[in-house]
Amino acid sequence: MKANFLIFAACLSLGAPALADDGHDHGEAAPVANANGPQRLPDGSVFLPKPAQRQLGVRTLPVSLDELPRSFELSGKVVMDPNAGGRVQAMLAGRLEAGPRGLPGIGQTVKKGEVLAHVVASSDVLERANQAAQLAQLRAARQLAEQRVARLRELSDTVPRKDIEAAASEVASLAAQIAALGAGAGAREALVAPVSGVIASASAVAGQVVGAGELIFEVIDPTRLRVEALVYDPQQAADVAGASLAVGGERVPLTFVGSARSLREQALPMLFQGEGEALARLAVGQAVRVFVQSASRVSGIRVPAASLMKNAANQNVVWVKTAPERFEPRVVVFAVLDGASVAVTAGLQAGERVVTQAAGLLNQIR
Repeated sequence: MKANFLIFAACLSLGAPALADDGHDHGEAAPVANANGPQRLPDGSVFLPKPAQRQLGVRTLPVSLDELPRSFELSGKVVMDPNAGGRVQAMLAGRLEAGPRGLPGIGQTVKKGEVLAHVVASSDVLERANQAAQLAQLRAARQLAEQRVARLRELSDTVPRKDIEAAASEVASLAAQIAALGAGAGAREALVAPVSGVIASASAVAGQVVGAGELIFEVIDPTRLRVEALVYDPQQAADVAGASLAVGGERVPLTFVGSARSLREQALPMLFQGEGEALARLAVGQAVRVFVQSASRVSGIRVPAASLMKNAANQNVVWVKTAPERFEPRVVVFAVLDGASVAVTAGLQAGERVVTQAAGLLNQIR
C-alpha cells in the first residue's frame, strides 16, 4: 500500500508544470526569424531573394565613367511665346455679346481670325442726345440739298454745270457724314483670335460691361511655350551649352534663346524655347526647374535621379547589387545633370550595377 502511494506521488510530480518564482517569468519565447525572407543584415546590406526582387520590380544597370557637362539648376516659370500666343483686348468700352459659336471657355480650341465675341459701344445719355441732334441736323440739310439739286437740274439749260456738280457733291458729303455718325453711335467691335491655339484664360460673360483696353481672352499654343529663368551669376549666363526641363519624369530639351542685358530684382533673366507634347501639360505662369549644361566637363558616373536615397544619417546613398541576392548601400557625392539623372563623382566604381528601379522599396527593408 505504501509502495503504491509513493508511485502515485512520483507521477504527479513528473506531470506538474514547473513554475518560476515572482520576478523570474521570461514570457513566451520569441518567434524564429525567417532566414530566407528579405532582411537587413548587420553590416547594413540587404538580403533580397530572387522572388522578392521580381515582386518589387527591382532593376539594375551597369554604370561607366564618362566626361559629363557641368550643370546648374535654376528656378524658372513658363511664359507665353509671343509668336504663338496672344491677348484679346477690347478697343472700345461697351457691352459684350457672344460670337457665332457663343462665348468660348478655357481649354476650347480656336483658329486664327475666328470671331470670339462682339463689343457694342456704349455712351452716356448726354452723348447719345448730342449724336441724335447732329443726325437730325444732317438729315435736314441733306433733304434741302437734294431739293436744290433737283431744281438746278430742271434749269440745266440756264444754270452752269459746275453749280449742279457742287450741289450734288454737297448731297454726297452730307450722306457720308450721316452714315459715319450713325455707325459711331452703334459701333460694334469684333474680338478675333490672334493665333490658333486654345483659350488659356477667359473673363467674358454675356452682357458684361468692359472698359477700353480690358483683357477678355488669352490664346496660346500649348505645344510652343517659353521658359524664363533667373540667374544671379552673369558668368553662368555666358556659358550655356544646353538646357532641359523635367516634366513628370520626362526630360524635355530646351533651346537657349538669350539673356537680358538689364537686371531684374538683382538677377539676370534667361529665356529658353521649348517645343513638344510634354509642354502641353504645363500652364503659363507655372514654376519649373531648369537644368542648364555648361561647356565645361566633369568626370563622373551618370545614374538616374530616382536611384538617390537617404540613409539613417541623412547621407545620399545608392544601392549596388554585389551578389545575386545581396545589395549594399554606397554613400556618394553627386552633381546635378538634368531633371532625370545626376553625375556621381565619388562613391561608385565603373562596372558596378546600380539599382535604378524600386530603390525606395529596397531602402525601407529592415
